[in-house]
Amino acid sequence: MSFRLAAYAVCIENGRVLLAHHFSGNWSLPGGKVEHGEDPFDAVIREVAEETGCDAVAERLLGVDSRVIPSAERTDPVGTDHQNVGIFYQVRITGGRLRPEPNGETTESVWTPLPDVAGLYRSSLVDIGIALAQTLPATGHVASVRTGGLIRN
Repeated sequence: MSFRLAAYAVCIENGRVLLAHHFSGNWSLPGGKVEHGEDPFDAVIREVAEETGCDAVAERLLGVDSRVIPSAERTDPVGTDHQNVGIFYQVRITGGRLRPEPNGETTESVWTPLPDVAGLYRSSLVDIGIALAQTLPATGHVASVRTGGLIRN
């Protein structure tokens, strides 16, 4: 089984959430892989800058999500099950300008009204991050999001 530790930014302001559009067609939260030796707190700020062009500060830890993606549901040709552990932070944008990720996988980043999210092809990470931000569970854990339809792993 492959494994990935990732940090994700949940930026919600004025009823809108900041989403990143992946070249695969899915919308996701800004964020990604925590590099070896990197603190996830630092990784989320780096990822926001890389993917969106914006400066940000992490205001609080929201929670952690762990999911196993069966090999049959993976879009890459690796052929093994994959575990993704995501650390979600409430993040506030402090400056910069939205732009595509240079030489990266994010084609655009946009502020999306929360009610419009339900109609987007998106990663389940979006729903988990929004649920964490809206409920602030003491455990830092929300129920798993079922994939299918517009929601993907």
